Order: sequence, then structure tokens, then C-alpha cells
Amino acid sequence: MAKVESFTLDHTKVKAPYVRLITQEKGTRGDVISNYDLRLVQPNENAIPTAGLHTIEHLLAGLLRDRLDGVIDCSPFGCRTGFHLITWGEHSTTEVAVALKGALEEIAEQIEWKDVQGTDIYSCGNYRDHSLFSAKEWSKKILDEGISDEPFERNVI
Repeated sequence: MAKVESFTLDHTKVKAPYVRLITQEKGTRGDVISNYDLRLVQPNENAIPTAGLHTIEHLLAGLLRDRLDGVIDCSPFGCRTGFHLITWGEHSTTEVAVALKGALEEIAEQIEWKDVQGTDIYSCGNYRDHSLFSAKEWSKKILDEGISDEPFERNVI
């Protein structure tokens, strides 16, 4: 079985919240796809409840696209500590951290339920499992801790 980079990361050494470049891969035509670790809470010490994480996921899907070019996907980790962000091209971890900070600020301060996309039976596979209250509270907590553009030291942007 192929080794997965994320499973080789020493989760006891990282200092969340942070943005980390996991990998960049070049396609046969020279296109670059980048995979980032958007770690919102400290691994093995905390986890965002599914309803709040689910709502953050739906909001980041649009808010990160508003702030970064080339967003392909933003998907939650099964451990509920953050997200994979996949983009076309290359962005610095600082650029991604700034975009993430802006998105979380918008969630914490401006978003209302009507702004959350994909929360009905037709557009979501588990539409009952959402919590805007939880998404806002976790966004505030993450922002209070500060988002670093380095995974192993606190370099808060």
C-alpha cells in the first residue's frame, strides 16, 4: 500500500491552528495541484463536533473560493480537526492562512443561516446535521488562538 504523507506527520509535534503545505504535484502538462492541511484544532486534544464542522465545510466551500484562485475542494478530515484544501497552482502558506482567517472572521461575525449553502434535503447528503451556532463559536475560538503559517511553531498571521 502506498504511504500517505498525512499519516507520516507526527501529530504530537504540530501546533494548531495552522496552514501546512502537504504536497504539490505536477501533471503531465505542467499543471500544479497543491494540497494544504488547514488544521483548526490541536490533534488528539480536541475535535470540532460534526454539525459545526459540517456547516464550516459548506461555508468554506464558497468563502475560500472568494479569497483564493484555483480552489478545487475543501474537505474535512475524518478526525474532525481540520480540512484538506486542494488548489490548482501554488499559494504560499501565508496566503492560504490569510484567506482562511478572513473566511473564519466572516463566519464568526457576518454569516446568517440564509447564507449557508446546501442545507436542504436536495443539496446535502446529511442536511439535518448542521449548526451555525457551533460553526460561529468554533470560528471565534480558532481566531482567538490565531492561525499560523507554520505547523511546528507559532507564526501567527
